[in-house]
Amino acid sequence: MSVIPVESLPVMLVPAHPAGLDNLVAIRIEAMRESLERIGRFDPVRARERFLNGFDCRNTRHIELAGERVGFIVVKPLLNELLLDHLYVRPNAQGTGVGSAVLKQIFKEADAAALPVRVGALKESASNRFYIRHGFQFVESGEFDNYYVRPNAAP
Repeated sequence: MSVIPVESLPVMLVPAHPAGLDNLVAIRIEAMRESLERIGRFDPVRARERFLNGFDCRNTRHIELAGERVGFIVVKPLLNELLLDHLYVRPNAQGTGVGSAVLKQIFKEADAAALPVRVGALKESASNRFYIRHGFQFVESGEFDNYYVRPNAAP
């Protein structure tokens, strides 16, 4: 996987390496803390374990803004869709357009492969509004998460 510049901001998607695992976990915990505290489910040990259980370096990219790691994404290619398994942006970089710039790149990749993109969002999280604003359609609700699909936009 190569470094991919995202046009609208100086955002780069950079392949992750197993040596950076602790940094990824720290970003996940930092980005999710407020939403998990709101529903009484913040547990940093559990958050770390859940992430480590599904970690695959091949599908993980750091989000860099002006050379600083401000988040990461995990996009897993499945049989008939791309699963946006994680999109985390540090709180100090949220609201700057970083997430939108990253989604724009993911949509390009999905459209080139003629695949829809599926994502889950923690209930009560602002990420639900974020995904709806970017064209995801609500599909179903689970115990803790809402699930969305962004249809394939390829002709």
